[in-house]
Amino acid sequence: MPGIDESRPFVAVRIAVLTVSDTRSPDDDRSGDMLVERIEGAGHTVAARRIVPDERAGIETALRSWIADETVDAVIATGGTGVTGRDVTPEAFEAVYEKPVPGFGELFRWLSFRKIGASTVQSRATAGVAGGTYLFALPGSPGACKDAWDDILVHQLDHRVRPCNFVELMPRLTESGRATARKPS
Repeated sequence: MPGIDESRPFVAVRIAVLTVSDTRSPDDDRSGDMLVERIEGAGHTVAARRIVPDERAGIETALRSWIADETVDAVIATGGTGVTGRDVTPEAFEAVYEKPVPGFGELFRWLSFRKIGASTVQSRATAGVAGGTYLFALPGSPGACKDAWDDILVHQLDHRVRPCNFVELMPRLTESGRATARKPS
């Protein structure tokens, strides 16, 4: 059965929080605040936090800076994942991915369907990896951030979770190429 393996050590993940919004400020960023509260409550570290407008170039710049920053293991963004003209977060994320993690968005929408029904089709939540950094893009509502954290991320960002989790893969995210086949003796 999946669950916590108490024999494994907890490993704190260093997470940057990015809010994508034309209207939010540090005073009223409820989704960002919720993520920070949950990240720290789970024992992880908030490595950085930023608010950027709904503009692809700015989102990509923030992502690329954190991907290059060795003190950031993961980025969780909130906002800009809908279908309106200003919603460009998935496009920005996809521009920097080395590998997408399609199962994240699929699972998020499946979980969301149970709560909000068919309206979940409007979500373009996405995830991927670049430069050894996990990247997650969530909708901008506090409820969506709560659900993504509580139902997916808190588990996948916990090294103790079995049968597998994102943290145990972190040392291998930057592997490239194939091992040379051994010649028979």
